[in-house]
Amino acid sequence: MIKKIPQIIFILFLAYGCSSSKSASSSKRYKTKKRVVTKKRSVRTKDLSTLANRIIATANTYKGTRYKYGGVTRKGMDCSGLIMTSFQKNGVSLPRTSYDMSNQGKQIPLKNARKGDLLFFTTNPRKPRKISHVGLVTSVKNGIVYFIHASTKRGVTVNNMSQKYYRRNFAKAKRVL
Repeated sequence: MIKKIPQIIFILFLAYGCSSSKSASSSKRYKTKKRVVTKKRSVRTKDLSTLANRIIATANTYKGTRYKYGGVTRKGMDCSGLIMTSFQKNGVSLPRTSYDMSNQGKQIPLKNARKGDLLFFTTNPRKPRKISHVGLVTSVKNGIVYFIHASTKRGVTVNNMSQKYYRRNFAKAKRVL
C-alpha cells in the first residue's frame, strides 16, 4: 500500500495540472472571441434584386429535372435540394431541409412576397403542421405569386399560389435575402 502512495500522488498531480491548463486555454479562447469585431455589410436593394435574379436563373436551369428524394444534382432533385443548391451556387448558405430553412430569415405576409423569397408548405398528411416543402418566388404578376420548386410528380417546375393545392397547404413566407 505504501508503494502505491507516490503513484496516487503523481496521478492526482497530473489530473490537477491538466484541469488548470484547460481552464487557462479556454479563458484565452474566450478573450480571443471577445476581441473579434464584425461589421454588418450594408447591401442595397438593387444588389439584392440582382442576387435574387441570379438565384432564380440558377434554379431555372434545373427545370424538368426529375424528383429524387435527397437529390441535389441534375440526375434528381428534391425541393430543399433545389433551393439550397440555387442559393449556394450564388454564395448564400442555407440549411439542407425545408423545415430548417423555414427557421431562417424574416417572416413576411404572402402579399408582400417578392423575387427570392421562400414559400413553405405543410404537404405531409401524417404531420399536418410540420413544414415539408419549399419553393422559391420567381415573380409576382397581378398579385399572383409564382414559384419554382421540385414537385414529386412533375420534377422541377413553376407553379403559382392561385392553385388550390398550394393555397390550402401554404404555411408561411420568409425573406432570407
